[in-house]
Amino acid sequence: MASKRQLQVAETIKRHFSELLQREGYLIYGNEPFVTVTNVDVSPDLSQARVYLSVYNVAAKEHIIGLMDQSATRLRQLLAQRVRKHIRRTPHLEFHLDGLLDEMEKVDNLFDRLYSENQMGSEEE
Repeated sequence: MASKRQLQVAETIKRHFSELLQREGYLIYGNEPFVTVTNVDVSPDLSQARVYLSVYNVAAKEHIIGLMDQSATRLRQLLAQRVRKHIRRTPHLEFHLDGLLDEMEKVDNLFDRLYSENQMGSEEE
């Protein structure tokens, strides 16, 4: 269970890092992908932050995460400038792909297919 401070730091990082990606993201991965921050988990000692990202409009999602990892130091510095009044030390950033939205899309497509098959079956009767 995360402490109240962990949750506060995570929310602060999520908000400011989302804004940072809106302004600086195109320098890292270009204009094509659409990257959003879905969640941030902070370690109990506040030294590590896992940033979960959802990536749209590109097939090679892991490549985008790799580009983010390569730019982690620069992103941490830019984030530190934004959160210096809220957080004493900016945590190290780890980027992870959030597959939840992809899974939801697969389930939605499956339901659509079942619905269309059901409609075809009822027309035959």
